[in-house]
Amino acid sequence: MKFIDIATIHVIAGNGGNGCISFRREKYIPKGGPNGGDGGNGGNIWIIADRNLNTLVEYRFKKTFLAKNGENGKGKNCSGKTAPDIYLDVPIGTRIINDETSEIITDLKLHQQKILIAKGGWRGIGNSRFKSSVNRTPRKRTLGTLGENRKITLELRLLADVGTLGLPNAGKSTFVSQVSKAKTKIADYPFTTIKPILGQVMVEEKKTFSIADIPGLIKNASNGSGLGFEFLKHLEKCKILLHIVDLFPTDNSDPIKNIKVITTELKKYSLKLYNKPRWLILNKTDLLNQNNLYYIKKKITKNFKKENKIYFISCFDKKNIKSLCFDIYSFLEKKTLKQ
Repeated sequence: MKFIDIATIHVIAGNGGNGCISFRREKYIPKGGPNGGDGGNGGNIWIIADRNLNTLVEYRFKKTFLAKNGENGKGKNCSGKTAPDIYLDVPIGTRIINDETSEIITDLKLHQQKILIAKGGWRGIGNSRFKSSVNRTPRKRTLGTLGENRKITLELRLLADVGTLGLPNAGKSTFVSQVSKAKTKIADYPFTTIKPILGQVMVEEKKTFSIADIPGLIKNASNGSGLGFEFLKHLEKCKILLHIVDLFPTDNSDPIKNIKVITTELKKYSLKLYNKPRWLILNKTDLLNQNNLYYIKKKITKNFKKENKIYFISCFDKKNIKSLCFDIYSFLEKKTLKQ
């Protein structure tokens, strides 16, 4: 299924039905009292989160959602029917934004969490409601009010505990596929991953965390190069970022410079994201001997902040991957306890 992570739609709630002006007219009762009924309420439009969905593709072609109007009131004190509500299903992690003001209305984070996005109009009142001791034949009623009319943007943000970032072909997809059951595409050319993928990591029974694999960044991504910053928003809800680095890039570039490229582009995108806990994960240690490994560790430690944890792993022989997953789970558990 095609991944669609943003959609703009128009929601129009139903109008309320009008109240009715009517009088009782029966044989031998030529001048009966008022019996105009009330109208029905207009249909509401709700948005509800569904854990069984993972894309906004349903809103790619159908852009307008219109609820029915409430029925008008009738004689003999018959009220009009209230129009049914409309429910729009979206994936968990969908952010709803007011398209006109750019205000964030809400984030839907839980299964079956819902929000009333467009309220239906209120019913009008029939003339029987206006009968009084001084006005026995009221010719007054009220009209139903208009339903809300809104243009909103739906933006899907993957809700992952851990997010990966790095240059294309750094080994992000390989790492995510090894620690989880996520079906990521792996190949030896840039931008193999072209859409975010979410996986679930099981450290032990009942000890799990989620991880997101997003497309790689390149230098000048802030200017639109490569895939730009299009998918970085999916990392905003992550509690920790794993910056995966290829120690032996296919273009023979310097891993130290490559790390700085990513951190520079990340800082340009968002200081909040830049300041998140970020661990350096250096891949392909199976190609290093002990002397080279010692030299690189010394160089990395010298060039980067000590608060950033540094891990040397190998996706080829799975070296240190299990211990890394345990450390990630411990970090997330401590962070949850502090909240």
